Amino acid sequence: MSTIDPIRYARVAGRLRGMPTSDGAAVRLTRVIGSPQLPDLDPFLLLDEFGTDRPEDYIAGFPEHPHRGFETVTYMLDGRMRHRDNKGHEGLLVPGGVQWMTAGSGLVHSEMPEQEAGRMRGFQLWVNLPAKDKMAAPRYQEFGPERIPVVRPAEGIEVKVIAGEVGDVTGPIAQPATDPLYLDVLLDAGRDWTHLLPDGHNAFVYVYEGALRVGEGEDARLLAAQELAVLGGGDVLRMHADAETRAIVVAGRPLREPVARHGPFVMNTREELMQAFVDFQEGRF
Repeated sequence: MSTIDPIRYARVAGRLRGMPTSDGAAVRLTRVIGSPQLPDLDPFLLLDEFGTDRPEDYIAGFPEHPHRGFETVTYMLDGRMRHRDNKGHEGLLVPGGVQWMTAGSGLVHSEMPEQEAGRMRGFQLWVNLPAKDKMAAPRYQEFGPERIPVVRPAEGIEVKVIAGEVGDVTGPIAQPATDPLYLDVLLDAGRDWTHLLPDGHNAFVYVYEGALRVGEGEDARLLAAQELAVLGGGDVLRMHADAETRAIVVAGRPLREPVARHGPFVMNTREELMQAFVDFQEGRF
């Protein structure tokens, strides 16, 4: 006689809104992870949403600045952004495109708008690196919208697979250390979608358009636009759209290592952090 394990639906373990801030040359952002409400969600260190049709909010961009010890993931929804770094990498992010940059031992890069009008919208996510990879060689990957696979499980449901798997479809980005899942989900009003989250990963849902119920039965919680839900308690994500909704679903394997961070550097100890500043100031990036 066999038994069937009950479905364990993920529930909303925490819910928050981001806080307005600015970065780079006064580019206006909403900081969701990396704020006092949610300093980090291992292995994720920061999530910024940027979105404005006012050129004065973004035109100055992000001039040259350094990074060490983690990865940056930029996902563009609207607008055009040029990446350049001192390792010879260059690329143009367009709507629907993704840039995955591994800072590793250190690089200096810039991210500058290639437009003077129109809407600029997207996300930047910082993903920590394990101690063994923090001083690895920097790496740059860029994927245009045509390289991001789209899954349509049913009418009114569309999932862009940036990293991880949905059914037998795998996203183009792989990172063995954190094994990330990164999905952009579109649900028409009234639609439901369930997805099995990777075992043992920390996960969140961020709604950027519409309204979404996350969870099952009495545990379901409503998320409005610009709200993030930290997930817990189960490995099956269930989402129901009250209105046409777009949300990102992100998960990663926690590193469970000490974090020493300040500004653009993320290391494991204060001594390593201080060394990063010295190395940058002495031109060793």
